[in-house]
Amino acid sequence: MAHTYSQNLIHCVFSTKERQPLILPERQEQLWAYLFGISKNERLNLIAAGGTANHAHLLLALPPVVALAEAVQKIKGNSSRWMGTRFSWQEGYGAFSVSASQLSTVKAYIKNQAGHHKKRTFEDEFIALLKKYGIEYDPQFVFG
Repeated sequence: MAHTYSQNLIHCVFSTKERQPLILPERQEQLWAYLFGISKNERLNLIAAGGTANHAHLLLALPPVVALAEAVQKIKGNSSRWMGTRFSWQEGYGAFSVSASQLSTVKAYIKNQAGHHKKRTFEDEFIALLKKYGIEYDPQFVFG
């Protein structure tokens, strides 16, 4: 698209199915690197990736011609197959817009997931993100 300029930064969060600890510590860095590879192949700009044994955080700069749902589906689908037959991601995800002024803060947050989760669970973190961004949710169904 000639003459189209956009800055669409998205902090995306999703867990493993039933938040099971399926991303072993020795595979985490490989998985984050694989997510970068998928993104490059799909012409997505993945700025940061990280997480823990039961979830992932991505910071994406979406191009104007790619829908968020399409980007997440490609990343989750390809990485799920790469992780193996016993692995799957949850059905949904959280997606939160990020201003350019907060880019370095969100990148640091994603890179320090292990430290954050010494103090709080993924469930608590996800609910806090929903509240911070003013997203309504039903506690009965938020985690599937």
